[in-house]
Amino acid sequence: MRPLLVAVITLSLAAGAAADPPAYRVLAQDKGHVALVGKDGKVEWEVECKYNSHDIHLLPNGNLLLHTSPATVTEMTPAKEVVWRYEAKPAGANKGRVEVHAFQRLPDGTTMVAESGNRRIVEVDKAGKIVREVPLSVKRPDAHRDTRMVRKLASGNYLVCQEGDGLVREYDPTGKTVWEYALDLGGRKEAPGHGPESYGTSVYGAVRLANGNTVIAGGNNHRVLEVDRAGKVVWSLDQKELPGITLAWVTTLHALPNGNLIVGNCHAGPDQPQLFEVTRDKKVVWSFRNRNVFGDNTATSQVLTSDGPWRAVEGIR
Repeated sequence: MRPLLVAVITLSLAAGAAADPPAYRVLAQDKGHVALVGKDGKVEWEVECKYNSHDIHLLPNGNLLLHTSPATVTEMTPAKEVVWRYEAKPAGANKGRVEVHAFQRLPDGTTMVAESGNRRIVEVDKAGKIVREVPLSVKRPDAHRDTRMVRKLASGNYLVCQEGDGLVREYDPTGKTVWEYALDLGGRKEAPGHGPESYGTSVYGAVRLANGNTVIAGGNNHRVLEVDRAGKVVWSLDQKELPGITLAWVTTLHALPNGNLIVGNCHAGPDQPQLFEVTRDKKVVWSFRNRNVFGDNTATSQVLTSDGPWRAVEGIR
């Protein structure tokens, strides 16, 4: 009977391990600081950041790329030494303000920055020199709403969330639109705002999957959508489809290699998770709610491995 008993124990342990929910560190900004929270809920690292930021990155070298003022991107070491900074200024026909809502460190060491107000994407080298400029087409210009999440794709194109226009657009390096998807109201009446009772097409985030589809965090559209190249919705998550969770301002997106999605749920209220991981059959396998460290304005976050050195969880973001 001993081999059978060993086999039963082994299978039980394996089943238990598989059933354990994932645990992550969470790097995010709210309540006047950027903080890294461990899986035990305790702060492992923090730095003052009084501005409500909209993008954040742990870089492969261990430094952090942070949004430290409306138009400033800062690279900071874990020791809180600033090693690089870029501040966007009005350019071209823009005589008003500039805001930055998205940025990305590229493989060649340059940094992509989306400049709302200037209606452009720039790539900036280590010396702060702009080495590439990509114009954006904006129907309703607004320095606060021209863009939200922007990512440069492996193809060299740019996936751009245009909040004010309610569009996700893919631009080539010349600024030509090669694909777009427009969010819709679905027959409902628009109700401006951020909370769960608002409603609109103010899109926040989008990531391109390996299969060519695009996953969209709808902002105050209160939905997550996956659409194909023809614009057909092939998967969706609606506002009240998950038990105990009500989607409000849908922001952060991670597309994990196993197909799961990590979703940011901003402005949803104190009883709601600020982040959750959901499977494609719509089962929540992890959620994060820490109102001691972060509040209801947690718009941007990144999940890291649960222990050991700081390391971003693999996935498209």
